[in-house]
Amino acid sequence: MNVSADEFPVPPPMVGRGAVFVEHRLKTPQVSESAYIAPTAVLAGDVTVGPHSRVLFGAVITAEGGPVAIGSNCVVMENAVIRGVPGQETRVGDGALVGPHAHLTGCVIEGGSRIATGAVVFNGARIETGAEVEFNAVVYVNTVVPSGVAVPMGWFAGGRPAELVAPGDWDRIRAIMGPLDYPGTVFGVGASDTAAPMSDIARRYARGLALHHQDHILPDQRHTPSY
Repeated sequence: MNVSADEFPVPPPMVGRGAVFVEHRLKTPQVSESAYIAPTAVLAGDVTVGPHSRVLFGAVITAEGGPVAIGSNCVVMENAVIRGVPGQETRVGDGALVGPHAHLTGCVIEGGSRIATGAVVFNGARIETGAEVEFNAVVYVNTVVPSGVAVPMGWFAGGRPAELVAPGDWDRIRAIMGPLDYPGTVFGVGASDTAAPMSDIARRYARGLALHHQDHILPDQRHTPSY
């Protein structure tokens, strides 16, 4: 039987079958055809995923007012969260690995780096090429972890360059935290407003997140590769 292309056209290529692709702030995820986005993963807004990268089950990559760029040959493992925010670059460089339950916000992970299970990298931080952040370690706001440095399991890293502090040394951790300006970096609260109640900060944050009311979940047929 002869079948024409007009009668039975070849379906367009698709990426991320079963994943949740969300149009947010009028932006939709842009994913390479060779990338893999697992079912149950979520990509929201101005998110780019490069060639041969893998975003595994339950991972969330969301552009909350700032774009997120995932390079080539990256692995974002189960239940990791990568959040783009206004005014701070959010990027995972080529050949980087982000472990399960890691949380990255408004930060740069340069190529060849590893962020282990449960690690947290805060706004304005930079993990330089080949550096590592071990299990449940914390990289504080506006911190630079130099190339080749490994933040030990459960330790705190703060400063430019990062000072590494054991988890029990609270006095030293607090001393490092102060000048790095967590309230201003994360919440946009000035030095004179640091006494603002968390309820006020949460209210402002909630207003920004209200833009999700305008989101659209894209059907699988619109998960077309961008390049």
